[in-house]
Amino acid sequence: TMAAQASLVRGLGSFLVASPTPYHMCTRAATQLTEAGFTEIKETDPWAEKSMLKPGGKYFYTRAASTIVAFAIGAAFEAGNGFKVVGAHTDSPVLKVKPVSKKSAHGYIQIGVECYGGGLWHTWFDRDLSLAGAVIIEKDGGGFERQLVHINRPLLRVPNLCIHLQTADERSKFEVNKETHLAPILAMELNKTAEAEGASGMDERHAPELLKILAAELKVKPEQIKDMDLSLFDTQPGQVWGANEEFFSSPRLDNQVSCFMGLEALVQHSKDLSKDSDVSVVCCFDHEEVGSDSAHGAGSPIMQEVVERVNTCFGVAPGAEKFKLSLQKSFVVSSDVAHGIHPNYASKHEAKHAPMLNSGVVIKLNSNQRYATSATTGFVIRELSRRGDLGCQEFVVRNDCPCGSTIGPKIAALTGIRTVDIGIPSLSMHSIRETIGCADVATSTALFVAFFKSFRALDDSCDF
Repeated sequence: TMAAQASLVRGLGSFLVASPTPYHMCTRAATQLTEAGFTEIKETDPWAEKSMLKPGGKYFYTRAASTIVAFAIGAAFEAGNGFKVVGAHTDSPVLKVKPVSKKSAHGYIQIGVECYGGGLWHTWFDRDLSLAGAVIIEKDGGGFERQLVHINRPLLRVPNLCIHLQTADERSKFEVNKETHLAPILAMELNKTAEAEGASGMDERHAPELLKILAAELKVKPEQIKDMDLSLFDTQPGQVWGANEEFFSSPRLDNQVSCFMGLEALVQHSKDLSKDSDVSVVCCFDHEEVGSDSAHGAGSPIMQEVVERVNTCFGVAPGAEKFKLSLQKSFVVSSDVAHGIHPNYASKHEAKHAPMLNSGVVIKLNSNQRYATSATTGFVIRELSRRGDLGCQEFVVRNDCPCGSTIGPKIAALTGIRTVDIGIPSLSMHSIRETIGCADVATSTALFVAFFKSFRALDDSCDF
């Protein structure tokens, strides 16, 4: 219903506001999962030795605080059965605070930033920006801990150069020098002598003004701050718009919308696992925007380790044949936002493969393996969409355009698990504010629920 769709989009908006960084997204997801009856476990615990996993059980864990894995074990699960996986990523193109961020010029206190991923950096100008991320704190009683910080008020800005100071060439083409043009303003310089005296004991790599703001947020002393991983973010929340309220624009839709939909579907499916003989999984990885090759990206062993460690809890020795059988019975739906056709740039799409917003999920195919979709894995999504009347669209990039990629090929190559790449159609991908269709949030969530519920029967009916 329209009311249910609107409620889901409101939930997405709240999820995004609470998730300015992958750290915060994983924290928000952990809260949601805990409230739904999932048990948090740790990778450092011996799951099998302690008999921690049971049929019908629901669990989750995080790695590096920015990748989260949640899974629900079917009550009828047996060793060697399959894993139904929705994969997504937690990260987005952002400006990140440099390790030595102290910077000033012509009376302004600035912050040195590094470009993370391939952002449309011109969209970061003249926005109400702030800071969020993880900070390493020295505890009062000794030792260290990681705390998350989320400064909700506008704190920073990257101003444009006024038109009167631009040459004709500069006016006609806005080119951003990522090193010199993107440093945000934090404050005006005041009394430098007083600032220096007041900064005693603080980390000299960062401006005292920045450290004092962080300390106030964290309720610690500035000199207790020992390190940080901070990102800039747009403080303006997401917004529903359009004559019929059919669009939703927000930061980080690529790809936190897929994380949100996957988690919503897993929570819904996990309410009744009595007839499920597989394991239903949502994996939200960090570092997709920079290639996934990290200890907690999709290029790491995480996906294979989930299958192996769960099977081990059910009596399968690592590397045993039943583990290999489990991989072959499994299926990954790699979900990342797709390129919707832009009415002002329609020539950028191949005419027969031009997805529209609010028209259903997009199946991405690339014969050069930039996407992992094949005829058989694409069929699974088409058939589930057909059965649920959810809409389904196709995307192939033009032959004269480069093709992006995502976590699908990485996971497929590392594990040998059948994989399909899909996504919700979007506009302005990698802008500081992207746009999707409200109806697509509902239909894609419904598709993930159908996948968790119906994949095994569909797979058993296919002789390929």
